[in-house]
Amino acid sequence: MPAATPHVGIGWRHPHYRELLERQPALDFVEVHSENFFAEGGAALAVLEQGRARYPVSLHGVGLSLGSVAGVDPWHLDRLAQLVERVDPVRVSDHASFARAPWGGSVVHAADLLPIPFTDAALDVLCANVQQVQQRLGRTLLVENLSAYLQWKTPQGQSAWSEPAFLNALVRRSGCGLLVDVNNIYVNACNAARLGDGANPLQACTEWLDAIDPAAVGEIHLAGHCHVVEAEGEIFIDDHGSRVATPVWQLYAHAVHRFGPVATLIEWDTDVPALDVLLDEAALARRIQHDAWREAA
Repeated sequence: MPAATPHVGIGWRHPHYRELLERQPALDFVEVHSENFFAEGGAALAVLEQGRARYPVSLHGVGLSLGSVAGVDPWHLDRLAQLVERVDPVRVSDHASFARAPWGGSVVHAADLLPIPFTDAALDVLCANVQQVQQRLGRTLLVENLSAYLQWKTPQGQSAWSEPAFLNALVRRSGCGLLVDVNNIYVNACNAARLGDGANPLQACTEWLDAIDPAAVGEIHLAGHCHVVEAEGEIFIDDHGSRVATPVWQLYAHAVHRFGPVATLIEWDTDVPALDVLLDEAALARRIQHDAWREAA
């Protein structure tokens, strides 16, 4: 692997709007949630435009519902297309999930990222919706793997793909790219191991990363998670509310060796800390990238 320049950013959230613009720390990009800037004008969009004048911006969505059989909401796609035209982001991404579904004669939105089955039928739906979005935006979309707390049962007589094989097939058929969230992989593996449905989480995650086509990966996400233990049981939750856990950093180092110089984002969405905490996490990601690429050079 040739030497490369580390490429790291942070999620730019409301508590840090002013401070980031004033301090202008050394970051390669910032990422925002697309839907927070769908309004016509206003203070939020003005802040985003100021940020765009200083940093490349990545738009990360949570509402396209790419896996929905009800299709993509035309209003949502129009608003996203207008934002993309206005901001000219370096990347646009959303999730391999669904939120919209027919209910009582209309289409309702669950306001959540719900998992899709890894079946041929679900792949057909996902590919069609991704291609529609890419055609409307005129650019490649990155699709993120999901942290999921339930699984679909495969219909009788059908077979299911593994998640990496499903995502690789999505890339081949639709021409999209992948946003690999390492924390999501780890959370899913921990919950599977807790239920006795999976191998050692680190081993399972390493195998997951090794099964992904490196050429498909356009961005990596890192975040914190929580481990909830109560009388009713325990669960790992992808809450984006703490520092990146040590096992996730270990998996990230493996991902860097596997995928090469991929843009990496630190996500923090709940209990958002001081900006310096995010910058410290970004610096650690940068060091891991640098060390991995130096070893491979």
